[in-house]
Amino acid sequence: MSWLELENKVMIVTGGASGIGKAIVEEFLKQNAKVAVLDLTKEVPDFIKNNENAKFYSVDVTNKEQVDTAFKDIISTFGSIHCLVNNAGINIPRLLIDPKDPEGEFELDLKVWDKILDVNLNGVFLCTQAALRQMIKQENAVIINMSSESGLEGSEGQSIYAASKAALNSLTRSWCKELGKYNIRVIGVAPGIMEATGLRTLAYEEALSYTRGITVDDLRKGYESKSTTPLGRSGKLSEVANLCAFLASDKAGYITGVTYNVAGGKTRG
Repeated sequence: MSWLELENKVMIVTGGASGIGKAIVEEFLKQNAKVAVLDLTKEVPDFIKNNENAKFYSVDVTNKEQVDTAFKDIISTFGSIHCLVNNAGINIPRLLIDPKDPEGEFELDLKVWDKILDVNLNGVFLCTQAALRQMIKQENAVIINMSSESGLEGSEGQSIYAASKAALNSLTRSWCKELGKYNIRVIGVAPGIMEATGLRTLAYEEALSYTRGITVDDLRKGYESKSTTPLGRSGKLSEVANLCAFLASDKAGYITGVTYNVAGGKTRG
């Protein structure tokens, strides 16, 4: 038995096929937990193929029918749910208003607004509610909501993304108050600038640099700037995964209702 004692515990990770989600799945599997991986992709990710402790579900977290079907199968297959990690999320940089190009490509519109809120909030609501149908029967479970440093500090060019994560932080605090009576803990994790993930594509960097009036090169230099990040480096995906593994364990049994900033000391001040 390992120190965290996660052996055979049943974990669910949304958006678990790549990036931070993949790192969390890999850490849970390293701890010999059983992991249900939910992701929008249609193909079973190579890193969990032939792993008897992992099962993949192709799911759009904004689709209630798909979510409910997947969770029913997870409960039928594994019998319980120890931890849900709400990691699936989306970020599309946009300006509230773009004087240079009104109603142009990088000005926020309802389509982008709705898409971000649908994934980052509706998806969390649907998956959490589905998981709780089982968790409440057990009276012992953990929900981890993947927030963002921008949800704590705000972010130029990413206002709706930051707002969705700030709302998620509020859900974390509120749900911890609702669910504590069932011995269900609810915790947030807020990564800052991390090593390359699915969010850090060239298209994302071009959009974000446009909203800030800088070049992509200038944006990339900021990833390791000690003026904003005292540790002077991007975070490792494994550092987020390690925290999630600890929070999912009974070693963190008195931790609930808080959001941990994993950002190397980064601030906006």
